[in-house]
Amino acid sequence: MKAFVTGGAGFIGSNLAGELVRKKHSVTCYDNLSLGRKEFLRPYLGYRSFRFLKADLLDFGRLKKAIKGHDVVFHMAANSDIGYGIEYTDWDLKQGTLATFNVLEAMRVNGIKEIVFASTSAVYGDEPRLRPTPEDYGPLFPISLYGASKLASEGLISAYCHNFGMRAWIFRFGNVVGDNGTHGVVVDFITRLRKNSKELRILGDGKQSKPYLYVKECVDGILFGHKHSRREVNFFNLASKGATSVSKIADMVTGEMGLAKVKRRYTGTKRGWPGDVPQVRLNTAKMTRLGWKASLSSDRAVLAAIRALLRDRRFK
Repeated sequence: MKAFVTGGAGFIGSNLAGELVRKKHSVTCYDNLSLGRKEFLRPYLGYRSFRFLKADLLDFGRLKKAIKGHDVVFHMAANSDIGYGIEYTDWDLKQGTLATFNVLEAMRVNGIKEIVFASTSAVYGDEPRLRPTPEDYGPLFPISLYGASKLASEGLISAYCHNFGMRAWIFRFGNVVGDNGTHGVVVDFITRLRKNSKELRILGDGKQSKPYLYVKECVDGILFGHKHSRREVNFFNLASKGATSVSKIADMVTGEMGLAKVKRRYTGTKRGWPGDVPQVRLNTAKMTRLGWKASLSSDRAVLAAIRALLRDRRFK
């Protein structure tokens, strides 16, 4: 297939693009490089089946021209810098909801019928009453601007599918970790400890606990769901078994870095930041019934991610 990957130089997008290239698909990566890194795509730049475009999804004219002729859009682009989104309150609106509208409209104009969307468990809101939380949980009241932009994007996608004969696959991720990581608790801990190996600042009280999914398994789940589910709007939780606390991740990072007697400085609240959902558990029975489940538990995914990032020259 001819695949168009938005945010293709980002964390999940670059891993997805690489897997599509390995599976012999034709791939166009579209990224403004505000958070993504072209170096993540270096292994594929010499392939005739691969193309990279530095451009912004808000440039509709450029997007409409670039997307033409593709079979499926993997819409991975979003603002992954939560702090930036809090400081600039229109950022998630622009880079999330409005960018998604542009993608859908460019698809409609060019007759492209399939979109695969990276959503988030943040759409479920603040510690939903039902945990593990299934996909049909409601009402949905996200507490972060990031989560709100993803939920709005899901609504746009559903409406476009109904009105213009499109088909969608929406994946609500747990926390994704691993190769090419650019943000999140594992990246933050390694970065902080490289600067100061004596003290580690930990946002919140350390008891926040969420399921962590290794990025290669995330990509595998996305492609499996796209291949095996054929409803008009297909939507799935994508997560690993179990959950891992922030304090346990601190233990694992310091252990893998060979650091002893690291003083921990907690910020002291149950949330790591405004909009953080401290306890997340996702029901993944729909993906299991479809025939897929993650092979790595949450703890094992975190450990694999730590080891991968410690080998990454960015964190030396």
